[in-house]
Amino acid sequence: MSSNWNDALTLLGMLVTDPRLGVLIGLLLLAGGIDLAYHRIPNRLVLAGLGYALVYNGFHPDYIHDGVGVLGALEGVGVGFVLTLPFYLLRGMAAGDVKLMAMTGAYLGPWDGLHAVLWSFLAGGVLALAIVLVKGRLGRLWRNLGQAALIGSMQLAAGSAPTAQIARSESAGMLPYAVAIAAGTTLFLVARQLGLVSYV
Repeated sequence: MSSNWNDALTLLGMLVTDPRLGVLIGLLLLAGGIDLAYHRIPNRLVLAGLGYALVYNGFHPDYIHDGVGVLGALEGVGVGFVLTLPFYLLRGMAAGDVKLMAMTGAYLGPWDGLHAVLWSFLAGGVLALAIVLVKGRLGRLWRNLGQAALIGSMQLAAGSAPTAQIARSESAGMLPYAVAIAAGTTLFLVARQLGLVSYV
């Protein structure tokens, strides 16, 4: 029981001692809720979040404990943007999702931003599979993946960029990806705070 209390206090301490993480989690939860309801992520939310991250990190340079600094924040934006842009170009993500992931990188810096992207991809895979299973569309998912792989391969062999797209009517289901970004990033931050994630 005391271990549970210690873990809870550790998580609470993370939000109190580093308010940027509390703001980030709040913004991601809000974006996830809006995306779930309206299938969009407001640019104003992303811009306000990005502005806060840059100002906050400007007062917390990278040489202090948990500091990111402005340069680290901009590097984090780059990591979030570059790693998700290909999915946007392949129509696997909306522009708002890419911007939200870039904003997340501004809070965390490049290294933690990289981990947030990877955890978000994992969360997205789990959520997508859950949606497909709940809707009974696993067969359609496999057909769509096979079709996309075949058309994409043929386009690559012909020397053009793959643009294989599935018609909306044939889609196995839509995933509001802000939910995956919120879930993956939050799980990563909690796991890191509890010492479940260690890296150099």
